[in-house]
Amino acid sequence: MQTQRRERTRTQAWARARARARQWQRPPAKRVLDVTLGSALLTLTSPLLAAGALALATRRPPGGVLTRSPRIGLNGHVFVLRSLRTRHLRLDLLSRLPYVVRGDLSLVGPEPLAPDDAGPAAAHWRQELKPGLTGLAQVHSRSGMPWYEPDLLDQHYAEHHGMGLDLAILARAAHAPLRKAARGLTRRGKARPSDTDHRPSGYSATEEVGTVSTD
Repeated sequence: MQTQRRERTRTQAWARARARARQWQRPPAKRVLDVTLGSALLTLTSPLLAAGALALATRRPPGGVLTRSPRIGLNGHVFVLRSLRTRHLRLDLLSRLPYVVRGDLSLVGPEPLAPDDAGPAAAHWRQELKPGLTGLAQVHSRSGMPWYEPDLLDQHYAEHHGMGLDLAILARAAHAPLRKAARGLTRRGKARPSDTDHRPSGYSATEEVGTVSTD
């Protein structure tokens, strides 16, 4: 009897030691990236998100400032995803950053699906990953290629995901809005023909007419 008690005590001590060891384990690199980059982006975009929420509040849209919809997360956990009710400047996407920091979403992952949209065939691999703020399917959504089916791309990511692929997806996701902003700045700063006079000093309109007529 005493031997059994000692064995039980030893087993419980070993289980507690393992639990403490798990608590002190370093988080995976993906989680570190989510917390550090997600927190930085949330800090940088907070003024923009606040301004967008205020602008929406003044318009009093039906349903309120935020959309609310259930989504399936890691291990089939269902959570309510709240987003700003606007796609201007991708504020709806940026407003989901708190879920990345909290751990319901990852920066990169399969598209977060509603419970009614998740088919049984996809359950076995979708539930093994956190849904993403962006992902392989999202960055290819505007390509127009017929073989870029979202489900196939999400499944491909689930089978081949890694830090290198995550960084490539994040770079591509950031490239499109940055390029659009750069184009806007270029168009604003581009001088019109009437804005600048490139004619040499001493130029005479009469001289130009004469030159054209002799040709």
